[in-house]
Amino acid sequence: MKIKIMLAAAALTGALATPALAGDPTGLWQTPTNGGQVRIARCGQALCGTLVTSDHIRADANVRDQRNRDSAQRNRTLRNLPMLTGFTGGPTEWRNGSVYNPADGGTYRGTITMTNDNTLRLRGCIVAPLCKTQTWTRIQ
Repeated sequence: MKIKIMLAAAALTGALATPALAGDPTGLWQTPTNGGQVRIARCGQALCGTLVTSDHIRADANVRDQRNRDSAQRNRTLRNLPMLTGFTGGPTEWRNGSVYNPADGGTYRGTITMTNDNTLRLRGCIVAPLCKTQTWTRIQ
């Protein structure tokens, strides 16, 4: 009987010490800047994300990607703008993707890490250690 109790206690301790895997990153996410909302979806074997809305889009639905470093892209609208492309991996971390930042028109190497079902960390780097990390919160 004593052995059964010890085994049960050991199993419970192991279960509590093992972190739960975070959920699926697909869905609608709130960014911490400019009231942005980004929809992350599967694009084949990779993850991608599009800008659904922001303070700028709410003020002017036809606002353009004016800061894009590629002048040929500056006429496209910010609404439904591809922001995240090519992220592969999982189940809790996706790497080797690209992050487009419409605020400065730059594209950066990125990593997405799910910290729990409703929070992710997006890291974009020019070159390590020149990186910036944001925490996004799930809306749906």
